[in-house]
Amino acid sequence: MPLPGTARPTGSLRSRVPTVLLAAAFLLAAAAAGPSAAQARGGERPVVDTSEGAVRGRSHGSYDTFEGIPYAAPPIGSLRWRLPLPAPHRPAVLDAGAPGSSCVQLPPLGPAAATGSEDCLFLNVTTPAGRGRGRPVMVWFHPGGFRDGSGAAYRPEPLVVRGDVVVVTVNYRLGVFGLFGHPELGGAPNFALADQQAALRWVRANAVAFGGDPDRVTVFGVSAGGLSVCAHLVSPASAGLFGRAVAQSGSCSTTMPPYALLPTPAVYEPFVPERRTVAAGAGAARELGCGAGQSSAALDCLRGLDAARLATPELMERFSALSYGNGSLPLAPRRALESGRFHRVPVVQGTSRDEMRLFLSQVLPSYPVPDERAYRERLVRSFGASAPAVGAAYPANRYPTAALAWAGLLSDASFTCPALRDGGALARHVPTYGYRFSDRDAPVFVPLPQSPEFPFGATHGFELPYLFHVVDLAPPQRALSERMTEYWTRFARTGSPNGPNAPAWPPLTAAPSPAPASVLSLAAGPDGIRTLDARAEHHCALWDSLPPFGGPEGTDGPDPAETPEPPDGR
Repeated sequence: MPLPGTARPTGSLRSRVPTVLLAAAFLLAAAAAGPSAAQARGGERPVVDTSEGAVRGRSHGSYDTFEGIPYAAPPIGSLRWRLPLPAPHRPAVLDAGAPGSSCVQLPPLGPAAATGSEDCLFLNVTTPAGRGRGRPVMVWFHPGGFRDGSGAAYRPEPLVVRGDVVVVTVNYRLGVFGLFGHPELGGAPNFALADQQAALRWVRANAVAFGGDPDRVTVFGVSAGGLSVCAHLVSPASAGLFGRAVAQSGSCSTTMPPYALLPTPAVYEPFVPERRTVAAGAGAARELGCGAGQSSAALDCLRGLDAARLATPELMERFSALSYGNGSLPLAPRRALESGRFHRVPVVQGTSRDEMRLFLSQVLPSYPVPDERAYRERLVRSFGASAPAVGAAYPANRYPTAALAWAGLLSDASFTCPALRDGGALARHVPTYGYRFSDRDAPVFVPLPQSPEFPFGATHGFELPYLFHVVDLAPPQRALSERMTEYWTRFARTGSPNGPNAPAWPPLTAAPSPAPASVLSLAAGPDGIRTLDARAEHHCALWDSLPPFGGPEGTDGPDPAETPEPPDGR
């Protein structure tokens, strides 16, 4: 899933997505981290003046890096669970030669202690060498289920050097530190999203100093980063902070059916009603001995606790969903898109062909799908009366194994078709381009076990090495990487990925299912980049006919007609 955090079945905050899925998510993020970009190849230390003071970076020949730049005041002590404040002015030059601390997080497996710091609101700027001007700026929000990860784990040199853009990677508060809610807070303010918005304000104020254009800012991210992009599209507070958006394997409609991975009815929902989060926060306060009632001292008590008391697996997982029905996200994001209440910017949105294989591979040893009988049992358990229709669209005998059939239908139900539904809603108002990452020979860069009978293929997050410096690529993959880099950076430059000497990328149309949905399939090889009808190939007419997996609570929030439309985000 989109690097999942909390599974929230109707009426319960205590049923959770298995920890092993979080392990896959964390390893996906961790494996993206190569050697630090701060290992410069020369002795030059470029200096740039920012709004808070000068920063000294490092030169790497064709690009420069400026790492560990504070974009907001440290959210520590009395500032825990407060909206980010501006970073203080610095009279001395800041050494920006190494990343700042990651935000507090837990390893996904084992009893290891928390790592990182609450003083973690840092960003990293990578820019082409030389004092250029007017370059597009791309701001990356990392994956990790809103529980793990850091901006410094991603090395954007391919985008920067080949695409001639400025790339900014961002830390934001995670888990209970970033997505906590409580009655004394007046709700669940989505501090993680507010951190990202503070980073975008910093980028707008300082883009020119790094050779960037503040009027050509693109937000992009994968998984939880893609969900973040969705949130910015519909959050009123993000208006004017970006002009293009790229959501990778994380859409406003991403959900996951019950019993999908393990025998539990939990439904994964990355966006939940604020009242659920507030109730969970009040319960957590009681569990931590900070107010059995509604005492005004509860937050003071919670803010006085050591971070280690809060960074527990349960609390980091319980508070790993963005809350809506508030000023940050007035509507459930998918409802906001459906009703046209989003910022009018061009969008690229896509998924990978085999999204769910990464996560299923970790649970199949304990909860296998060995044969067609087990497959049929899963269909009934997850889809009830709709099981015959789903089984007819995905007959197990058309796949090498029953497990791969299950992975295929889950990928379509949870990722591909929800993204296409969102794409159609977006396309009614703005230029929207859909893609499917299809390279089943993508390098396996995550240290996770796999079986020849259940290959990862083009699974969740496996496009990362094609955009960032993760691993060395074979020649066919290198050619695809160059093409994807050109598409992504051309979109950042012009608002369209299309250009000379590249296969045409058609925009999505607003026509509803069962009309075709033309997306660009991205794979290596001479004919690897081609247009396909993703709606037909992934049986989206079927999935569009079923109710949302999150149930009626997935539509909580004010009536769309009563919610003002955010202003354009140009």
